[in-house]
Amino acid sequence: MSPHSLAAPLLALALLIGAAPAQAAPLTPQRLSPHVWMFEGLSAAGSRENRNNISNAGLIETADSLVLVDALGSPALARELLQVIKTLSPKPLSHVILTHYHADHIYGLQEFKKAGARIIAHQAAREYLNSETAAQRLQASIAEGLVEPGTTLVAADQWVDRETRLSLGGLEIQLIPVGPAHTPEDLSVWLPADKLLFAGDLVFRGRIPFVGQADSRRWVASLDRLLTRPAAVIVPGHGPASTEALQDLRLTRDYRAYLRAPMGRAAREMTPFDEVYAATDWSRYEALPLFKLANRMNAYNTYLLMEQEKD
Repeated sequence: MSPHSLAAPLLALALLIGAAPAQAAPLTPQRLSPHVWMFEGLSAAGSRENRNNISNAGLIETADSLVLVDALGSPALARELLQVIKTLSPKPLSHVILTHYHADHIYGLQEFKKAGARIIAHQAAREYLNSETAAQRLQASIAEGLVEPGTTLVAADQWVDRETRLSLGGLEIQLIPVGPAHTPEDLSVWLPADKLLFAGDLVFRGRIPFVGQADSRRWVASLDRLLTRPAAVIVPGHGPASTEALQDLRLTRDYRAYLRAPMGRAAREMTPFDEVYAATDWSRYEALPLFKLANRMNAYNTYLLMEQEKD
């Protein structure tokens, strides 16, 4: 089963059981390094009130153009971001690089495409993009008011399948495939000049990650790979930027590994999920935002995956 296959119902469930929705907030640029600004999403479930502003985006400035990393969660947010970008630089937006094709990172794409940007993503996203799951999730998002009618799914102009180096305006940008982990198409973006890493949703900072049907074993391995990069700054898919790169990479990695240990034992010993969940010590993570919203679902999906792994 694809990691995307349960994303729609789980996210819909999250919207139903989450706390009161956070209100809309302006898109505020944060300068992180000589070439990068970040726009931080809310630590909340997507809602009509917050315009699905729950993921991060980054803006890279080269000598002659601008490059966006991820496209935000709605066309309305994308239009606002385009106006904010104009206040930062007169240079054109030449590219959008996607870390993966989850809804909260892609629903703004059509506006950036209209603005002339070339979209780059990992080719493993094609299956999901053309699936009934993606179409149904979009229709549900329109019905829930997360995005406006007329929002469309947008394919990449350039699909990559291996580590790729771009030289844009004299700046080297490295695209590093790190999936399948959170999704089959996970793509991290590394700027050697700034020692800055866009980790996508392999890293959730300051909140519990959304796991879904992710390949937890490969997710841990991918984080170990990223730990070899000499990153001074990490832009996670969700949460504030990190200047304690190793610590925050390890937090996400350790959470995934922590889920696997008791759920793996339970799967091998055929212990019922409710029993193992109640017996597990969650104290290290229960104070993090969205713990009550996501942790039980994360644990259950890990339990199901570990049942398959033991075979």
